[in-house]
Amino acid sequence: MKQRIKNIVEIHDTPLSRIFAIFIQVLILVSIVTFTVETIPDLDPSTRLVLNVVEVFSVVVFTIEYVLRIYVADSKPKFIFSFFGIIDLLAILPFYLSFGVDLRSLRALRFLRLFRILKLVRYNRAMNHFTTAIKSAKEEILLFLFITLILIYFAAVGIYYFENAAQPEHFSSIFDSLWWAIVTLTTVGYGDVYPITVGGKVFTFFILLIGLGIVAIPTGIISSALTKSVDKNAE
Repeated sequence: MKQRIKNIVEIHDTPLSRIFAIFIQVLILVSIVTFTVETIPDLDPSTRLVLNVVEVFSVVVFTIEYVLRIYVADSKPKFIFSFFGIIDLLAILPFYLSFGVDLRSLRALRFLRLFRILKLVRYNRAMNHFTTAIKSAKEEILLFLFITLILIYFAAVGIYYFENAAQPEHFSSIFDSLWWAIVTLTTVGYGDVYPITVGGKVFTFFILLIGLGIVAIPTGIISSALTKSVDKNAE
């Protein structure tokens, strides 16, 4: 019995597993649509009733799926704390946590339902390549993120000392300067805060050059890992 359930709920090239996978994917998309429709103001009570019924049905199915995946898992703790295990839990958790909480908390919990869309990753071969690539390059990515945080702090400190005297309302502290550092290093540059001193402008020029590199480095890391993942699966 356990093996038969495992052959259905896990990805296998059998008719029942394909039907199950398609059913779950369609239900995920339907639940995302209902999540979006719920935000429309002044909905009819009948429409809200239909949306609630769809939500309850979705949660029941996702809960059964989650329990079955735990049941057939070779290592239950490993599945529960895996990426897909956490996503499956987050897909149903807001519904159960919404009981006995006030409306403000309920609104915050509903946002977690958006994680259901990540359940589609399990059924997408291209996305599986992407997650494999992320896992294989996680050390390089973590190192890059650590260096990026250092550069952001360095940029915030630098612009603070250049611009604090000239613009105390925008650069009153290093904490306030962090906003400028983030949008500049990511080359977004909203234009709400910008340097006006010569030193600040020169400093910004070099920070922008570094920001271009910051955008390019993770792209190269992930592209290389994706290529290796695709080549490995093609062998």
